[in-house]
Amino acid sequence: MQQYEVAARVRQVIDAAGVSAREFARRIVIDPSKLSRSLNGSRRFTAAELARIADIGGVDAGWLLGSAAETSPPGAPAPPLPPASAPEGGRPLQIVRETVRLIAERGFHAVRVSDIATACRTSTAAIHYHFPGRDELLEAAVRWCMDEDTRRRAAATAGTEHAGDELRLLLELQTPRTEQQRRQWCVWLDLWAEAARSTTVGQLHREYYRQWRATVSEVIRRGIDQGVFRPVDPESAALTLTALIDGLASQVLATAPGRPGTGTGAQAMHDALVAHVDTCLTAPTA
Repeated sequence: MQQYEVAARVRQVIDAAGVSAREFARRIVIDPSKLSRSLNGSRRFTAAELARIADIGGVDAGWLLGSAAETSPPGAPAPPLPPASAPEGGRPLQIVRETVRLIAERGFHAVRVSDIATACRTSTAAIHYHFPGRDELLEAAVRWCMDEDTRRRAAATAGTEHAGDELRLLLELQTPRTEQQRRQWCVWLDLWAEAARSTTVGQLHREYYRQWRATVSEVIRRGIDQGVFRPVDPESAALTLTALIDGLASQVLATAPGRPGTGTGAQAMHDALVAHVDTCLTAPTA
C-alpha cells in the first residue's frame, strides 16, 4: 500500500511543478517509462530517485514516504506541499549512502547492520524498519549506485554535441583517480561478486550494463554519423570498450594510490583507453 501512497505524493509534486511527467522524468534523470511504472504502482521508486524528486520539487523526502503528512482523501484538494527540510533526502537515503560507504571500506559481508546504525546515529530497529534484511539493503545500495552513476554521466555530458569529446568525458568519469572514484569502483567490485550469487542483484547488474553499453554504443553511433569515428559496429565496439574499462579499473584498484606495485595506475589506465579509442575508433584525418 505504501508504494501507492508514495506514487500519489509524487504525482502532487509533478502537478505542482506544472510540467508533464516526461519533462519531470528528464529533470530527475530517470527513464520516462520507469517513472510511469512507478506512478502506477508496478515499480517502486528508489531511494536516490525519491531524493532527487524531493530536491527538484522542494519537498521533504520524509513527506514523500508518508512520515510527515497524511495523504489527502479522494476528491479533496491537494494540500500545500511542505517545505524542504531534509537535505540528505531522508532516513532511507542516509542509510543507503552509509551502507555504500561502508561496503567500499570493508566489503559487503564485513558490514553489520549495527555498523550502519552507528554510522547513521540510529538504532538497528530503525534500519530494519526501512530495510528488513541485508538483501534489501544490498539491493538498495546497487540501485543507488546505478542511479548516481547515471546521474553523474548525464550531468557531465549535458550539452556536449561532439561525440569524440563525449566519449572522452565518459572515459574520464570511469577512471578511478580520486578517492571518491576509487570508493565507487570498490563498491562495484563487491557488487560484481554478489551478482554471481544473487538473482536479484544479478538482474540489476545485467540491466545496468545493458544501459551503460547502450550509452557508449549510442555515442559511438553518433560519432560515426559525424565522421568522428570509423564505420565500426557500435554494439561490438561498446562491448569491447566497457570490458576494457572494467579490466583496467580492477588493476588500478590493486595498487594503493601513490605507492609502487604491480597494478596499473589511473593515468596509465586513462592513456590506454584513449589509445584504444584513437587506434580502433577514431577516423583518420584527411
